[in-house]
Amino acid sequence: MGIQVIPTTPFSDQKPGTSGLRKAVPVFQKPHYLENFIQAIFDTIGDPQGRPLVLGGDGRYFNAEAIQTILKMAAAHGFSRVKVGQNGILSTPAASCVIRKYGAIGGIILSASHNPAGPQGDFGVKFNTANGGPAPEKVTNAIYERSCSLRQYTIYTAPDVSLHTLGEFPLGEMIVEVIDPVADYQALLETLFDFDCIHDAITGGRLSLIFDAMHAVTGPYAHRILETRLGAPQGTVQHGVPLPDFGGGHPDPNLVYAHDLVQQLFGDDPPVFGAASDGDGDRNMILGANCFVTPSDSLAILAANATIVPGYKEGLAGIARSMPTSQAADRVAATLGIDCYETPTGWKFFGNLLDAGKATLCGEESFGTGSNHVREKDGLWAVLFWLNILALKQQSVADIVQSHWRTYGRNYYSRHDYEGIDSDRAHTLMTQLEQKLPQMVGQSFGAYTVAIADNFSYTDPVDHSVSTQQGLRLIFDDGSRIVYRLSGTGTQGATLRVYLERFEPNPHHQHLDAQVALADLIELANQVANIQGLTGRDRPTVIT
Repeated sequence: MGIQVIPTTPFSDQKPGTSGLRKAVPVFQKPHYLENFIQAIFDTIGDPQGRPLVLGGDGRYFNAEAIQTILKMAAAHGFSRVKVGQNGILSTPAASCVIRKYGAIGGIILSASHNPAGPQGDFGVKFNTANGGPAPEKVTNAIYERSCSLRQYTIYTAPDVSLHTLGEFPLGEMIVEVIDPVADYQALLETLFDFDCIHDAITGGRLSLIFDAMHAVTGPYAHRILETRLGAPQGTVQHGVPLPDFGGGHPDPNLVYAHDLVQQLFGDDPPVFGAASDGDGDRNMILGANCFVTPSDSLAILAANATIVPGYKEGLAGIARSMPTSQAADRVAATLGIDCYETPTGWKFFGNLLDAGKATLCGEESFGTGSNHVREKDGLWAVLFWLNILALKQQSVADIVQSHWRTYGRNYYSRHDYEGIDSDRAHTLMTQLEQKLPQMVGQSFGAYTVAIADNFSYTDPVDHSVSTQQGLRLIFDDGSRIVYRLSGTGTQGATLRVYLERFEPNPHHQHLDAQVALADLIELANQVANIQGLTGRDRPTVIT
């Protein structure tokens, strides 16, 4: 046993995307591939100075092996303590909570979020900084630059550390502290929500629910919080055992991949409330009896009702949303007299706003919602927020949504995903469309006249950093929008995301199916970008 220095050569493909480095499992299993990236992280963040490192993941295939490698490399790099979730399990929001609570230098989270898992599935490594949030671009760029020049890495050679038992265990000069992955996170949530009120509504029969953990990381959290603490009947949490391949499913909580849950909420005798979370626990889908709540509407409704929930009774400092997310939250912010910030996609862009006290609630249309309690989006947090509102208002989900539309108007909204497109074709589509944008301003397409046509850029109001090339926008003079982006979260081919939005203030016209209400914009989006001609796809893979 002891520290070994291992010669290596750089890999050219270790540039992190919007949420860490994601590749297929066989790529991470290449000799030295994982070790190189971890070495680049450790070289970039520097001397830990006695501060702990937090480590855990969503339990997907290769999670256990990667954790042992990272522990041994941490022992060789002067860390005095690593806090690791029992059995290697730690949801992304829980990791953020632990980093912040114990003053850690940061954390390494092993997940590819909502991407499928298994021997041929996806794996990911993400570094979160001391504020608990994803590393900003200046840090991820530095990690990538270091990865390009590596010639060696160091690792402590020793037997694997058992992660089954809570407690402290030596690894060289370092202590591996195996922690309860739920305890600190649950304690934080109990400071925000009225657990007793929710418990009484559930056990009193006024609030029935189903939660689909999709065989991913939130199973243990949901069992402990929803069933044990809040009194929901056993069986409320479905697919609650984390599996290395997520049971062969796709742990993305949307209307397509959470179809079992959707069928129950739109079937006979549905419960009052249904929800699902994703692979690493940071996304959520909210449903009511015969009712789907879009993530954009969910953010707006939580903001509009925030002061009835204990943790937000003093009001909100501001709201932040990603650019493709609908403008429903903007309308709430305007009524409340607070700012609403429009950022690029990626939770890291919310971090400065939260740290500076400029925003309290944040959300992305990709089923992510959160607040300043951590620096990540948080699936179970959103579920508990909704449960607290339902317990207090004693209304159905549909009634709450429709009441919100009557007050603020409805932003008809949809996202069309074209998954697994040939990357060259996808980039050709975006390039050709961007070249046409300058000439489109002032053009009319049926009832729509283009007011703005650009590639969205963002100047951070806190540190004044600039992020460009964040999505192509067509904004029409009535406020309707079409947005085109290539996703940065997949590992195979490219995913084209098309976002469509139209505002409807008239309550008599707010009850159409979104695809019907947006039909003319959908046709226009396909026509303007020549989606079928350039991709060969005549329909999206997923519509939400």
